[in-house]
Amino acid sequence: MPFGNTHNSLKMKFSVEEEYPDLSAHNNHMAKILTKEIYGKLRERQTPSGFTLDDIIQTGVDNPGHPFIMTVGCVAGDEESYEVFKELLDPVISDRHSGYKPTDKHKTDLNPANLKGGDDLDPNYVLSSRVRTGRSIKGYTLPPHCSRGERRAVEKLAIEALGKLDGDLKGKYYDLKTMSEKDQQQLIDDHFLFDKPVSPLLLCAGMGRDWPDARGIWHNNNKTFLVWVNEEDHLRVISMQKGGNMKEVFNRFCTGLQKIEAIFKEKGHPFSWNEHLGYILTCPSNLGTGLRGGVHCKLPHMAKHPKFEDILHRLRLQKRGTGGVDTAAVGGVYDISNADRLGSSEVQQVQLVVDGVKLLIEMEKKLEKGKTIDDLIPAQK
Repeated sequence: MPFGNTHNSLKMKFSVEEEYPDLSAHNNHMAKILTKEIYGKLRERQTPSGFTLDDIIQTGVDNPGHPFIMTVGCVAGDEESYEVFKELLDPVISDRHSGYKPTDKHKTDLNPANLKGGDDLDPNYVLSSRVRTGRSIKGYTLPPHCSRGERRAVEKLAIEALGKLDGDLKGKYYDLKTMSEKDQQQLIDDHFLFDKPVSPLLLCAGMGRDWPDARGIWHNNNKTFLVWVNEEDHLRVISMQKGGNMKEVFNRFCTGLQKIEAIFKEKGHPFSWNEHLGYILTCPSNLGTGLRGGVHCKLPHMAKHPKFEDILHRLRLQKRGTGGVDTAAVGGVYDISNADRLGSSEVQQVQLVVDGVKLLIEMEKKLEKGKTIDDLIPAQK
């Protein structure tokens, strides 16, 4: 990805018609919104760090669509992208986040005491629980646009911050560039390792540059709290454990996240956040909380039920295979998680998962006995 804007000024020698991308075969949020008029209005702009309209939309131009999900089709290169290119990004955000308006304000709530229940999900059905989010460090451009020096500076800050965690959160950092084969195999066995990005969505957005320079993984000694450094976002923070105690997972998530943020603030680099968009992240789909709270849940009978998809939609939940978005369920085990990110708080989103999964398990148990679940089908949340 370019860091100077000579390429952008050279493009101005050509007309809007000559530079406007062919989006005729595309199915993503960016392609739905971007018109020739918007392109013409924004194509000469750049953020203070030099991110341009063409940088923002490149991944959506190169990747017309996805077989399983409606992709966003654009990324931010820095915090300022969301303001400089708001004529494109505001409608994309609204389209992706259920009509979220430019005047709306986001809610943040990282107080785990506000979560009701969550410690009683049936372990015969819930195999594991996990909550993750991303964070961007103020003052640095984002992974699609950062320079090598910036990326290394983010890694250095992260190592210093994570090294100060103690108690149950005390752990170790693994640098991908110098990782031993033994450590690599252990992280693979623990399902922790993120490898070189192969997704064209990430590669076309410029996130694979200089791999694996300044990328790494940190986890606590109990292997229940994990931080990825410089993958899609500056930080990806994950709390997870076996079984159905989502309350415990969420408590660790909130505690660890707030401790890390306090350390970054002390160093003069708080996380990027504002009242409208919440936490600022690379992909517009993750704005707000950036949170995905999910469980691996055994639902073989529900999987065959004709109203399964509709029930999930009513509960504001989504399903994936246990290997991620591109995978199918194995043995009726699904990754069930919240569908929302922006406009509701962390507690509200995890509450939807807790309450929704309890209802899905109740339905599964009735179907096991050959009974109908019509009386349990919920109204739209």
